[in-house]
Amino acid sequence: MAKIQVAVLGATGMIGQRFVQLLEDHPWFEIGGLYASERSEGKRLGDVLKVKDVQFMQDTLDRKIEQLEPKAIAKRCRVAFSGLPTDVAKDTESALADAGCAVFSNAASHRMRPDVPLLIPEVNPEHLDLIKVQSTYKDGGFIVTNANCSTTGLAVPLKAIYEAYGLDLVCVSTYQAVSGAGYPGVPSLDILGNVVPFIKNEEEKMEEEIHKMLGKKTSKGVKFAEFDMVASCARVPVIDGHTESAAMRLGKDASVEAIVKKLRAFKPAPQKLELPTAPVRPIIVRDEADRPQPLCDVYAGEPARARGMAVTVGRVRQSGKYTKMWVLSHNTIRGGAGGSVINAELAKAKKLL
Repeated sequence: MAKIQVAVLGATGMIGQRFVQLLEDHPWFEIGGLYASERSEGKRLGDVLKVKDVQFMQDTLDRKIEQLEPKAIAKRCRVAFSGLPTDVAKDTESALADAGCAVFSNAASHRMRPDVPLLIPEVNPEHLDLIKVQSTYKDGGFIVTNANCSTTGLAVPLKAIYEAYGLDLVCVSTYQAVSGAGYPGVPSLDILGNVVPFIKNEEEKMEEEIHKMLGKKTSKGVKFAEFDMVASCARVPVIDGHTESAAMRLGKDASVEAIVKKLRAFKPAPQKLELPTAPVRPIIVRDEADRPQPLCDVYAGEPARARGMAVTVGRVRQSGKYTKMWVLSHNTIRGGAGGSVINAELAKAKKLL
């Protein structure tokens, strides 16, 4: 069976290059073109490489960057994976969808539109059906978004807890890697030996997006989940991996043992469908007192294609009426390019591509 031709948008950026990493030798998708602004047109991918922890194939490194022209891309590729900056993404992604492309976006531009899925297949696979009400696009075009990188890591274990026990309140503090700021990240004199307690719009995104993802799909969109959500976000001197400390007040009482059992047993749609980039265990619970840690756990997930796609949870404990836990996820894989790739895999599995 012929593979689906896909475009990578923003191929000179970190998320774009994570897309390339995950799409090399993918069983269902084949890279049909790498795209960026006219400044990068004609350059080899190897000449603009920013992801340092991957050994790309030589043929991939030799691929030339092309200028981003939506109509030309749509003629060549059925799917577009977007790692574009938010200010560029909105109009470009709409133009691609209007030209017949299925757009899987890492950008924030369309996330909160009522007719656009804000999708994590382990959390809300039924929301993918929202593309059927995207009446503005034609010829099979649509847009699907994945969540903010810090929201994604938290949303997966929250889903397992929410569907079992409900939620009244979630308070989260995040310790976010510098790669989340894009390349080259944060200036060294601002971050080394330091904690920066502000990331523009991050807290607002977390507090809003989680309610859409855990909400119920309706014929008109999504009825948002109703629980209180409070986020505090900081940048820390870590390369990859967002670590989060969550305190939750559940809708009904549950022991630590029961919660851990639910987290470990969580087997949502991607695992049942055996999607190529889905980790065998979407949530890994560590029993050690000092885990998870980015150094040890950021690449959690198996098989090899799913490295970095699992969410690691640790220190599940109770304090009075609150349940507390630590969560770690890879921000540019699970919370970035990998999130869009597994969204596209779900769409293919549901025969939407």
